[in-house]
Amino acid sequence: MDKNKLQTQAEQRLIADYYENLTKSFDQRITEEGRERIHKAFEFANSAHAGVKRKSGEPYIVHPIAVAKIVSQEIGLGATSIISAILHDVVEDTDYTTEDIKNLFGEKVAKVVDGLTKLSDEITSQHDSKQATNFRKMLMTLSDDIRVILVKLADRLHNMRTLDSMPTPKQLKIAAETLYIFAPMAHRLGLYSIKTELEDLSLKYKQPETYNQIVFRLRNQQERREYLVDEFVQPIQNQLQNEGIDFTVSGRLKSIFSIWNKMQTKGISFDEIYDLLAIRIVFKPKTNISEKRQCFDILSLITDIYKPKPDRIRDWITIPKANGYEALHVTVMGPQGKWVEVQIRTERMDVIAERGFAAHYKYKGVHSIESELDKWLEKIRETLRNPESDALEFLDEFKMNLYTSEIVIFTPKGDMIPLPKGATIIDLAYEIHTDLGNHCIGAKINHKLVPVSYVLQSGDQVEILTSKTQTPDLEWLKFMSTAKAKTKVKQAFKLDKKRHLEKGQEIIEEKLKQYKIKPSADTLKKLAAHYNLSNKDQLYAHVGMGFIQIDDLESILKTRRENKLAKYWKISFGKNRNNKGGELELMLPKTQINKKNTFLLKEDPDERNYTLAKCCQPIPGDDVLGYMTSNNHVIIHKTKCPEANKLMSQHGDRIITAEWTNFKKRSYLTRIKVSGFDRIGIVNEVTNIISKQNNINMRTVMFDTHDGIFEGDLYIYIHNLGDLNKLIARLMRIKGIDTIERIENIEN
Repeated sequence: MDKNKLQTQAEQRLIADYYENLTKSFDQRITEEGRERIHKAFEFANSAHAGVKRKSGEPYIVHPIAVAKIVSQEIGLGATSIISAILHDVVEDTDYTTEDIKNLFGEKVAKVVDGLTKLSDEITSQHDSKQATNFRKMLMTLSDDIRVILVKLADRLHNMRTLDSMPTPKQLKIAAETLYIFAPMAHRLGLYSIKTELEDLSLKYKQPETYNQIVFRLRNQQERREYLVDEFVQPIQNQLQNEGIDFTVSGRLKSIFSIWNKMQTKGISFDEIYDLLAIRIVFKPKTNISEKRQCFDILSLITDIYKPKPDRIRDWITIPKANGYEALHVTVMGPQGKWVEVQIRTERMDVIAERGFAAHYKYKGVHSIESELDKWLEKIRETLRNPESDALEFLDEFKMNLYTSEIVIFTPKGDMIPLPKGATIIDLAYEIHTDLGNHCIGAKINHKLVPVSYVLQSGDQVEILTSKTQTPDLEWLKFMSTAKAKTKVKQAFKLDKKRHLEKGQEIIEEKLKQYKIKPSADTLKKLAAHYNLSNKDQLYAHVGMGFIQIDDLESILKTRRENKLAKYWKISFGKNRNNKGGELELMLPKTQINKKNTFLLKEDPDERNYTLAKCCQPIPGDDVLGYMTSNNHVIIHKTKCPEANKLMSQHGDRIITAEWTNFKKRSYLTRIKVSGFDRIGIVNEVTNIISKQNNINMRTVMFDTHDGIFEGDLYIYIHNLGDLNKLIARLMRIKGIDTIERIENIEN
């Protein structure tokens, strides 16, 4: 059928406008022959997708063109990548095959398109997450051609920019997956602008209220901020002009996600973030003088004007970040008593900072950057070579390779080795060589003996110590932090996987036998789910290798008494009329849950078809979502819970939106920390307000005083978030109280 008959005139005009915008983004990188190939790809894709609409109602072809424009304009890639972007959905969504793409556009394009084509449902193992399996497939192609992931990042960025038209569960799934894998990936490849936008958009859809509050606060302060920039920059500009330096100065606002992340990790308010603003100085370096020296000369000029914060000078020029980032950062005390970060870069450094690895080709040549990139790709290949790891395990291991904070370690001979922050001696040993890791017994740092669990500090010079009798130890997994090291230790134990599986099965069946429970598929699913494992084989292996000690079997399978659910959950151990096989039976509602509708959390016992996640302990009023288990039960997590983020990234099809109804009867355990200046009677005032004035039960109360400062750790039972906020507001009125914070995780 003629494609024109499937598209209205308005749609044809829209498509033509999008394509024209794409061609305007081309520069000298794209030759005339390249432009012809791109146009041929556009005509082919337009015909293949004709008549198909996106959720927004636009013609589908608009999406591939927009992705191609991101690839061209924002990442700076060439014709092959642009063509791959235009064709990236053809094989998946139409009748054309990879072979057709190869015949029409060549092997390179076909390989990239194949790497971007998702697996069909039937290819995916029933135990593995489809999301994780598709990601693994894409990375297998990535290890041969980096363009696969660059086009995928552009595809993800456009999907995030147009996420409004998707239903809420889909938004949550895509946003979480973006935050879990794609934003760190963009960071690792040095694509700072894309990484920042992906993070901000993820927060916008995962926590819209929080996102909008930060946007509002930033807009509120805009005028004051602009005045501060002008006042701060003026003396610097004058000094640089006097020195004859060719430069531009711009203000860079901290990203919304960075602000939120700092508020969470540091436990501080918006007003306490002192580095909201950064000033960027980009200059054209003079020839015959090293760029590093010129950057330090500018740093010296700035610190002559403003006093620097001694612990906030960062030299990324002497030792660039693993993603190629180079710059000099300093935080100085500016006017009005405000700390301001200043970033100093050459024009070359600035382009590399924004466009990452793609920009290196322009400045350093192919060989230099390929050697840097190959080190990272080799780590991915090592992970892919491990045939024993399933897709979910692989995804976790891969994510560990996307570390953002790095340290630099020195060998006894002075060679530098970059490692993630938090890496230990054993991580370093495996980073150098597998045999060194397998036989490592400790190390010497500055002639001082340290154990394998010692956490390295940037700048440490380390001598690894080994013994021929040493072998990998399962205990190492508890403190190791790099994917490479963990994979090597697991491989050492997985060589005898069959024995571990049999041993684990034997242990579990013996434990279940004590309660006269048969090891049915349903019971094993519940046990696997409790330990966040995806199937029974993983459960057997983890138990057999000693990763899991299932001493609390009864508490896992029995209803927790403190929740008083016994009258809604009928649990029977042993044989009875309704349970002839002697299996554990949870009499859950048989009504099928509609994933498209918002799941209402009711206090009514008869509607109790959900449980609250242990990892984040939500209480009524918290922003939450649901994770559907295989037996039509829902586990409720806070939307900002890291475990929920992981679930959305790996099992997005099981995520549903959830909303509390009115909760007034039952109470939920919550933990708060109080601190302030100690005085006689303050503890009594705190406990009096909680127990008498607010009629709240306290489970545990601990107070500690030191040098006039007191800290209180309180476990209280609360009805809902509204009641908790009222209580905190009342406690804040007590003279001497300085801070009160809710502790999200409650240790059992």
